[in-house]
Amino acid sequence: MLDLQRLRALHAVSVHGTVGAAAAALGYTPSAVSQQIAKLERETRTVLLEREGRGVRLTAEALQLVDAAEELLAIVERAETGIEQRRNTPAGRLTVAAFASAARGLLPGVLADLARRHPALDVRLSEIDPHLSVGLVARGALDLAVVHDWDISPLPVPPGVEQAVIGEDRCTLLVPEGHPFAGRGKVRREDLGGERWVCQPPGRVCHEWLVRTLRGAGHEPEIIHQADENPTLVALVAAGLGICLIPRLGRGPLPAGVAEVDLDPTPVRRLYALWRTGAAGRPSITETVRTLQNHWPNTSAHPPH
Repeated sequence: MLDLQRLRALHAVSVHGTVGAAAAALGYTPSAVSQQIAKLERETRTVLLEREGRGVRLTAEALQLVDAAEELLAIVERAETGIEQRRNTPAGRLTVAAFASAARGLLPGVLADLARRHPALDVRLSEIDPHLSVGLVARGALDLAVVHDWDISPLPVPPGVEQAVIGEDRCTLLVPEGHPFAGRGKVRREDLGGERWVCQPPGRVCHEWLVRTLRGAGHEPEIIHQADENPTLVALVAAGLGICLIPRLGRGPLPAGVAEVDLDPTPVRRLYALWRTGAAGRPSITETVRTLQNHWPNTSAHPPH
């Protein structure tokens, strides 16, 4: 009989791409995941993973087992949901993903609140970008994800995934103190032509929003520097190397040399919680979503300046 934990390990490698990433998602060591898969190979008398460069490739037999694992894990999830519903108490492990600024600016208070009120609930947070976390929720690798989208770039949600709005995050323009925009109350999007920008890399929602918005206003953006983390972007602005557009959530206090200016109209991104339809009745899901929504007004009402 196939062992469910070993199938779970193989499924995690399929979802996350490497043994190391699968181990991090499961809370195991890489050697423990490798051992689970080695035992599964012996049980099935089949090679499941083949080395490919620095990573691994799943064989055709492994992919067949992954399909079966997804079905079995869905059955287990329904059983766990039923038990949790009967207890009517948030309990057990809940894997949550959030993008960087939400993980920094919203989740610490939410997780502390949940831990204080529900000691039987074991929430595990990972920082994952929305374009990845949506698929991980849909495939059962995550229980819940905090994601965001923009007005001109809605986030597609696959079938079988439910969502709830957490709130709206305002974005502002950051410029060096000596910049001509620094003394203005508001700047129109039409006035942004000819500026040098610092921005997140292509593929990130913020990058795509900036490019599409400027082109919509008749400007081709000149992106000089790219960085993943907002504190790096702020530091580049402070050094006088460009301007940037950054949401307020999780931004942190602005350093000397940086001025904040409103953009007209104000860019807004929406925050959502996502979870699988099959887990919608879990008290741990509903309570976590409720706590996210309850914390949002306090988080958004007092952005740092």
